[in-house]
Amino acid sequence: MQWVSLGDTGSSCPAARSTVAAFRSWADSYLTQPSDELGRDGPVCPYVKPSLRRDLMWLAQVPAAEPRPMWVRAIIRDALELYPELPTGNGSSSSVLRALITVFPNLHDYTLIDEMHQEFKSNFVERGAMFGQFYPGCAQPGLWNKDFRPLDAPLPMLVVRSMMTTDFPFLLDRPEWADAYVRKFAPTLPAHVRSVMVGRLTSRPASWVPAYEARPADESCSTSS
Repeated sequence: MQWVSLGDTGSSCPAARSTVAAFRSWADSYLTQPSDELGRDGPVCPYVKPSLRRDLMWLAQVPAAEPRPMWVRAIIRDALELYPELPTGNGSSSSVLRALITVFPNLHDYTLIDEMHQEFKSNFVERGAMFGQFYPGCAQPGLWNKDFRPLDAPLPMLVVRSMMTTDFPFLLDRPEWADAYVRKFAPTLPAHVRSVMVGRLTSRPASWVPAYEARPADESCSTSS
């Protein structure tokens, strides 16, 4: 099995072309479009369109309806090693747009996706990457609207992408994730992110510190000093 560029449809095997087409259709009609349910302006994922435009997405499919967990683990370990070596496109600044997508088009028991995500997320976070689970009916709530389901996708997938500063709300639940985040981005973190992280780290266990707080309209979110 190998991941092929979404921009090079001729290199994908005939059996995978329908999967590539289904993913592209979902990306074009949903991920790159705004949604009233999202809770913020802009497309569902602002990075998908530039990633596709710069040809920085790679996709592979696992066609088995009931793939053996040991095989899936081997595939994920390959993804862990391969992702940092992927081409970065037009210079290193575009490396954040890279995505490695493993699709399970015939899978019906989505517990495998959740189990692999839970088992391997820390491995990817430790290396400065994010590891996401997508499948029909995924109930993970959105960041801006808790009733929105951003990971509810037409295809079961495991996705590797670069960790970004906006990911900090997803990494505060476990100290090792927060540590990996700080090691990657400090001291370039925006002031409001540093404030929230300090609040989380110094708060009492029973207290709750929101991931995002209202800020004055003129307060910059720039990472520059």
